[in-house]
Amino acid sequence: MKPLLSVRDLRVFLDTASGPLSIVDGVSFDIAAGQVFGLAGESGSGKTITALALLGLLPAGARTGGSAILDGRDLLTMGNRQRRRTRGREVAMVFQDPVSSLHPMLTIERQLTEHLRYQLGMSHKESVERAVQLLTDVRIPNPKAALRGYPHQFSGGMRQRIQIAIGLACEPRLLIADEPTTALDVTVQAGILRLLYRLCQEKDLAVMLITHDLGVLSALADTVTVMYAGRVVESGRTAQVMTRSRHPYTRALIDSLPHPEASDRALVPIAGEPAGPEARPSGCAFHPRCRYAESSCTTSVPPLLQIDDGREMACPVDPLVASLAR
Repeated sequence: MKPLLSVRDLRVFLDTASGPLSIVDGVSFDIAAGQVFGLAGESGSGKTITALALLGLLPAGARTGGSAILDGRDLLTMGNRQRRRTRGREVAMVFQDPVSSLHPMLTIERQLTEHLRYQLGMSHKESVERAVQLLTDVRIPNPKAALRGYPHQFSGGMRQRIQIAIGLACEPRLLIADEPTTALDVTVQAGILRLLYRLCQEKDLAVMLITHDLGVLSALADTVTVMYAGRVVESGRTAQVMTRSRHPYTRALIDSLPHPEASDRALVPIAGEPAGPEARPSGCAFHPRCRYAESSCTTSVPPLLQIDDGREMACPVDPLVASLAR
């Protein structure tokens, strides 16, 4: 399947007093239309920075390398004018916290219709009609009344649905959803995931789902890429990665999830602290927390290689292959 977006060797650097700081280091992936692509990892792994780089929303002074090709155009090298036309219209983003992402002093109507008029040239009447339809699509009760409301008048789940409606307003081809279910209870979380899946199927929408929760990805994503300390450590089809994970970090993430059928079983935390970009260990960044680490892991950065079942992994030890073969 031809990818809608093809990212190759994406790198992000921030200039600091002590020199350039590598935040994202050589990330590659493809996303096809109608596909949910999952990007997983702990906080600080570089997931959100990867997404922000695609939209040109990095902090001042940040520099990028590599390429991100959308329909023959590189998102990383676009001029400001072309990028403004691309945001929202072709690539949209739903941010992690709707409380801070939605303007508290503006009505939902204002926030939904403003970029419809800017991007699509709609009249006020046309944009309001479109806004009502969008709120209906994301299952907001009484959408005409909802347009007159303010963000604080809605629940967390409703605010997240409104954010998704704003993201879909100009009918983008790719929707980036950054932790869209964080801080929501499991019932509301399931509703948001069903909504994203339905929109993906009905509109042939490509979705990039960013989360630290592999349980969320297992329910929705077609393919998964796992990041640690700015690098990809494992990627492949979701069923492969979730049921037969090969990298020790991926396995540790899965083991740390609560078991749905054994609530009395103790959680298994990952030892140590995540590696920050300012103090990234030499070699494999996960080696201080990995019980399988060998001496070579402390000096050499493992390349991301394709393994025999079609997925990619960056681990020279591959300690889980023996247990998987049994």
